[in-house]
Amino acid sequence: MSAEPNAETIVTWLKQSPFIAFMNLELVSADAQAGEIVMKMPMRAEFERGGGIGGQFHGGPIAALIDTVGDFAVAVVVKGGVPTINFRVDYLRPSTGTYLLAKARTRRVGRTVGVVDIDVFDDQDRLTAIGRGCYGAQPG
Repeated sequence: MSAEPNAETIVTWLKQSPFIAFMNLELVSADAQAGEIVMKMPMRAEFERGGGIGGQFHGGPIAALIDTVGDFAVAVVVKGGVPTINFRVDYLRPSTGTYLLAKARTRRVGRTVGVVDIDVFDDQDRLTAIGRGCYGAQPG
């Protein structure tokens, strides 16, 4: 069995996808034994909702953040990238500020499916969105 992914490995995984690299995610922490990972996504002009509402994240990048961080929570447990089966997002309030912080916690990783809960906070530590994702539990 291979070793648990370290921060360098996770950052390498982040750079392998052009879309994820575009999101410019920053690994804050990862705990493979607990099945938890935290990542930060900075605001950028392409992520803004627009329509004269400066500094508010569009729902699409928030959903992408939830999916990506949920996926990585399973990936650190099974030691490799996994496919998304499905995920849902509940937007609780406008997500504003200079960054969003996504905290993912695996609920269960079985032989075939991993289930993850993801909380998204703005730069003022307000919960702005929540998600739940199901991911394949076999790397590849």
